[in-house]
Amino acid sequence: MMKFIKKLLKIGFILVILVVISIVYTGYSHYKEAISEISISEKVDSVKENVSFVPLEEISNDFTDAVVAVEDHRFYEHGAFDFISLIRASLVNLKAKEIKEGGSTLTQQVAKNLYFSNKQQFIRKVAELFVAFDLEKTYSKDEILELYVNIIYYGEGNYGIQKASTYYFGKSPAELNYDEATYLAGLPQSPSVYGANNNLAKRRQVEVMEALTDYRKE
Repeated sequence: MMKFIKKLLKIGFILVILVVISIVYTGYSHYKEAISEISISEKVDSVKENVSFVPLEEISNDFTDAVVAVEDHRFYEHGAFDFISLIRASLVNLKAKEIKEGGSTLTQQVAKNLYFSNKQQFIRKVAELFVAFDLEKTYSKDEILELYVNIIYYGEGNYGIQKASTYYFGKSPAELNYDEATYLAGLPQSPSVYGANNNLAKRRQVEVMEALTDYRKE
């Protein structure tokens, strides 16, 4: 009986390995297909050529710090993938019995927004990770953060911090004060919800402020 169970376990392990290999291979194929249509450097250049693109030095430090604090507080410490954050997010989600945190790094989110849809699937996540590795090899952390804040969606039809800061506060990104910066930094988690509901956005802002306080203590 034990021999039979061991045999089943071995077969199961082999099947799992084969499934993982298949997902990785398919994800890699999607990645190669995406960058063959337009290279990462061309994609990045097209983002920077947009009239609403704002250089990092022209954005409020409160805003950029808040984004890193709430979205990926170990951003400057890890590479394209952050195993620690993934485990932490999984534990938080299990405890809450709902998806409250994602495990994606800022670099992975940039990769997704440059090339892929928001549809959650393992194959897309694998393809996204390959792009993220390329981004980390080619661009600095500040350049990746700059891309993130300029392409992410903030709700109410606003993509990029220039449009968001103008729409919500009638200001340029450099003029945002602490309250405005932390408000906007919370929107990308669920832009369609927070962008249209100020009360929920304010609750999210409290989470951002707490994260920013902890981040600046480190």
